[in-house]
Amino acid sequence: MPVAPLNLLITRLSPPPIPAVQSWGKSYDGALGPLIDLSQAVPGYPPHPAMLQWLGEAAASLAYTNYGAIEGEPALRDAYAAHVAELYGARIGAENIHITSGCNQAFMCAAMAVAAAGDTILVSNPYYFNHETTLAMLGIKAELVACHASEGFVPTVEALIDAIVPGVRALALVTPNNPTGAIYPPDRLKALFDACKRNGIWLILDETYRDFLPEHYGAPHGLLREEHWPDHLIQLYSFSKSFCIPGHRLGAVTASPRVVEEIAKIMDNLQICAPRAAQGAVAQALPALAEWRAGNRHEIEVRSQALRDVMAGLDDWKLEAIGAYFAFVRHPFQGRSSTEVAEHLAKRAGILAIPGQYFGEGQDQFLRFAFANANAATIGQLHGRMHGFSI
Repeated sequence: MPVAPLNLLITRLSPPPIPAVQSWGKSYDGALGPLIDLSQAVPGYPPHPAMLQWLGEAAASLAYTNYGAIEGEPALRDAYAAHVAELYGARIGAENIHITSGCNQAFMCAAMAVAAAGDTILVSNPYYFNHETTLAMLGIKAELVACHASEGFVPTVEALIDAIVPGVRALALVTPNNPTGAIYPPDRLKALFDACKRNGIWLILDETYRDFLPEHYGAPHGLLREEHWPDHLIQLYSFSKSFCIPGHRLGAVTASPRVVEEIAKIMDNLQICAPRAAQGAVAQALPALAEWRAGNRHEIEVRSQALRDVMAGLDDWKLEAIGAYFAFVRHPFQGRSSTEVAEHLAKRAGILAIPGQYFGEGQDQFLRFAFANANAATIGQLHGRMHGFSI
């Protein structure tokens, strides 16, 4: 009897990388101290007690047990629109906001809204692996925009133009970047956006980590003040990191009402509505916990500096880029794959990091450290484990 086939667009994908990397840590014997997990980007501190209270109250409320509005709870759409308008100095209303179940879902919705199977979306190289696999399972081609260490892993307009081929519908970028941590300067984002406009394509801008830009950075960019931004820009965001609630899966899209309407069609089939109790809680937390979130931004900067200090004392390892939650580190083992290096680092030194090869072509000399997971004291232990490490 023949075996029923599965979808080749799915079976061709590699298994999720995070569980694979975390499984290596099970072989670590603890000789150098507790395992240091720098793999998955999760907040290394708990949610605010008020957030837990609001989540509990919302979860116990009959008001949130039914289906909700596909575009999101009105209270959260209003609160988030006001937040975006204030941050960017732009005219943003609830009609520009669609709430999703996490930012990965927001990206999938954006990609489906602008591209069909056989079309192309450009992604940076290195890329966030979930973006590339999402496009692959949708049958959307992913072409690469080269980003080099010499440029701080920030894409140039020239690299974008070189990557544009017939059938390109959008450029997808992440800033601050995952995996490198690179922060794209406002003037570079403006230049890239202008190039997208000239070529009639969308800029899908994932700003999951924008709340962890350096203190006093100001608005990440001025694109939402551009006259024709609704025709070429789709902005993505995640509430997971800022409010320490990744398990509650909540993200947002900022776009034109036309795009929001199309995404509602997609969401009605994906999930109908994002988790309602979490939306109710975040609608309260967004204005109320601004000071607490600012404190978390400072804490992440402390952790970033701790990693800079560690890397400055390691002659063979090189910190190529760092920002927000991530650092992209060049390992010193020529001829050894990043997967091999990361596996040995996990099993023998008790350090979990993601191999660079998971993030695109030509990235095998790098590891991604999600340093926000660990406090400064824990990060300080990396020096003793990495100094003199060999495979």
